[in-house]
Amino acid sequence: MHNYLGIDIGTSGCKAVVFDDSGTQLSASYREYNIISTHPGWAELDTDEVIGKCLDVIREASTAAGPGTVKGIGISSQGEAFTLIDSNGKALCNALVSSDIRANDMIAPWVKEFGEEKLYNITGHTPHPMFSLFKLLWIRKNNPDIWAQAHRILCFEDLLQYRMGIKNPSMGWPMAGRTMLFDVNIHKWDSLILEKTGIRQEQLSKPLCSGSLAGTISRGICRSLNLAEDAFIVTGGHDQPCSGLGAGAVEPGIAVYSSGTVECITPAFSKPVFTDDLRKSNLCTYDHAAPGMYATVAFSLTGGNILKWFRDQLGFPEIEEARKLNCDPYELLMKHLPENPSRLMVLPYFTASGTPYFDVSVKGTILGLDMSVTREEILRALLEGVAFEIKLNLDILKKSGYEVKELRIIGGGARSLKHVQLKADVTGMPITVLDVTEAGCMGVAMLAKAFHSRQNVSEIAKQWVKPLMKIEPKLHDHYNSKFEQYRNLYHSLKNIY
Repeated sequence: MHNYLGIDIGTSGCKAVVFDDSGTQLSASYREYNIISTHPGWAELDTDEVIGKCLDVIREASTAAGPGTVKGIGISSQGEAFTLIDSNGKALCNALVSSDIRANDMIAPWVKEFGEEKLYNITGHTPHPMFSLFKLLWIRKNNPDIWAQAHRILCFEDLLQYRMGIKNPSMGWPMAGRTMLFDVNIHKWDSLILEKTGIRQEQLSKPLCSGSLAGTISRGICRSLNLAEDAFIVTGGHDQPCSGLGAGAVEPGIAVYSSGTVECITPAFSKPVFTDDLRKSNLCTYDHAAPGMYATVAFSLTGGNILKWFRDQLGFPEIEEARKLNCDPYELLMKHLPENPSRLMVLPYFTASGTPYFDVSVKGTILGLDMSVTREEILRALLEGVAFEIKLNLDILKKSGYEVKELRIIGGGARSLKHVQLKADVTGMPITVLDVTEAGCMGVAMLAKAFHSRQNVSEIAKQWVKPLMKIEPKLHDHYNSKFEQYRNLYHSLKNIY
């Protein structure tokens, strides 16, 4: 019997998890790293540090599960981030990650010349400084020496393969889609976009359907990482569709609700959908990690980070009590969360907005304050605001032909059932809580098992993913009425900001 390892390369850390043939978690390892920001709007990662820690967690998790038992590896990775590599495999720069917005001023002139609708119909995405395309244009203009030395342009998925000895690495279609260099209709790098960007196709890795063989790891590297002899790597992809697979959200109408620092909805659909409503709402269409399926990503860049803000600025009693009790202050905050809806209205843009507006200048707002408002009511209102933003996206998806009927929640926001109930009440959607702690790792481990055993990955998902309970909405009529006010809030306040 063989084991399978999934690694998730995130923005703040990487984790590796080993699963046995039945999907039982055997071991896990995690390492953190820090965002580097030397200028306002810049966000980078030290590429060598990230890859070094990826190898550390692979070695640690595979050793704990049993040296020599991990046969297959899948890689789930943050989208958009990339590194330029020279002919010797050396990183020429740090990796530019999603939240880096240095290329914002380069978007409008390039898109005007190329055509926004044309770009959307090829890539399934709308322009934003997060995407690799615009960051690459910035490097070409501002770092011509680095640009001239660039032998390869690698995202973290294919870079890890490269550093594990696979000299001609591949990336899953979902990862290729997030670069905005990829034609999601025919699954090839788009020659016109590459030409306009000044990129040679041989600088990019080969895009393959998720779950395809990326390569076999050499025996020497297998021994150094305590993997099985001739262990292999399969293509995975962008972390959100990989998490969707790991949550079993692989059928039309089911979406994974990733509730972490960022709140993100990733539905699965049987065919791609391109509409003006989706384009104008910045809701993309690209490949799912479940082969043959497609996905979109609706997200709020303000999510769990708003809870962290509340803890750090207003949660001093919980921080002190948690210190005395040796527990998590977030548990205490959720314990004190009021049961009744807040009287306040919150526009939850404590960061730049995500979909549908892609507004990098908007600010957050709390409306309705008076002397009777308590600290706890403000907390509930903040969480309601984030949930309203998700409902706004779900409403747009429904009108565009992407109807979601069930949410499957993962991440930190799934830990408190009171918080999950609030999300269900605001969205009006049943939310399934899963017995899955690391859905991204599980999803790509499923892909490795599917390749090795020649099984359908959707069938493996049915066996591995175990729902614990379904939370039904209770207060939806109240929130449905309040949502009509929320829908107009951004447009009313936009000019003020």
